[in-house]
Amino acid sequence: GFFLSNGPGDPEPLTEAITLTQQVIESGKPVFGICLGHQLIALSQGVPTYKMRNGHRGINHPVKNLLTGKDEITSQNHGFAVDKELAEKNSNIEITHLHLNDGTVAGIRLKNHPVFSVQYHPEAAPGPHDASYLFDQFIELMTNNKWLMTSDKWLIKQHALQIMQGVLLYKNIALRCVRQYFCITLK
Repeated sequence: GFFLSNGPGDPEPLTEAITLTQQVIESGKPVFGICLGHQLIALSQGVPTYKMRNGHRGINHPVKNLLTGKDEITSQNHGFAVDKELAEKNSNIEITHLHLNDGTVAGIRLKNHPVFSVQYHPEAAPGPHDASYLFDQFIELMTNNKWLMTSDKWLIKQHALQIMQGVLLYKNIALRCVRQYFCITLK
C-alpha cells in the first residue's frame, strides 16, 4: 500500500506529486492519504483545492463520519481545502467526512479504487483515539488486496502487517518507518 503523508502549503503547484498520485492510484494498490495526501488524491481526480479564509489549526476540530454517523474530535493544521461542490459532482469520489464547524470536506474515498483520505491527522489522536480506526481500515485494505496475497509477496505481507501494527502502537515514529520501508520495497 501507499501512504501519502501530510506536508505544507498549496498543493496545486505540486504537479509532479499529483501525477505520481495518479500513477499510484492506477496501480490498484491501497492508498491512504492524510492532509496534503488527501488534497493530492482529490487533485489527481480533477477536484481542485482552494485557500481557506481561515485555516484549521488545533486539536479540537469536530468531524462527522458520514459512513457511520459518528462524530470525531480531530487534530488539524491546514490552510487549503478540497472543493466540496466539485467533489460532490465527481462520479468517482464519495465524501466520507465533513468538518462540523464550516462544512468543508474532511474525508473522501474513491469508488473504483482502494483509496481513501482524510484532511486531518489521525496519528495525532486527540480524541484520544477517535480516528485510529482509519489505520485499521488501511491494514485491512492491504491484507485483503491480492497483490499482497501472492506467494512470492508473502514475506512483504507479513512484514507490512507487523509495521502497520506498529503504527497503531507508535504512531509518529512508525509512520516514518512505514514510509521508508514502502519507498524501498516498492521501487
